[in-house]
Amino acid sequence: MCEQIVKSAQRIKVTTEKRRYGKLTTQVQGLDKGVDLKSISKSLKNELACGGTLKNGTIELMGDHQKKVRPILVKLGFDESSIED
Repeated sequence: MCEQIVKSAQRIKVTTEKRRYGKLTTQVQGLDKGVDLKSISKSLKNELACGGTLKNGTIELMGDHQKKVRPILVKLGFDESSIED
């Protein structure tokens, strides 16, 4: 119950960033400490079939997955209105 309240209070921002050699990474920012970032990161990587990492509270996914991240986060229990593209 408590984790559900924490998930609905998030302000999540999904952006893409260009890295070296023109590679794109998708950044998922704004997740608070009240949620299990490691399991969310693992779920996103499994669903999107991509690599990624967790740095300073930001989930970085290899590739451009900006459109695909929102439905996965909603399926994980986050409020759709709290996710910005």
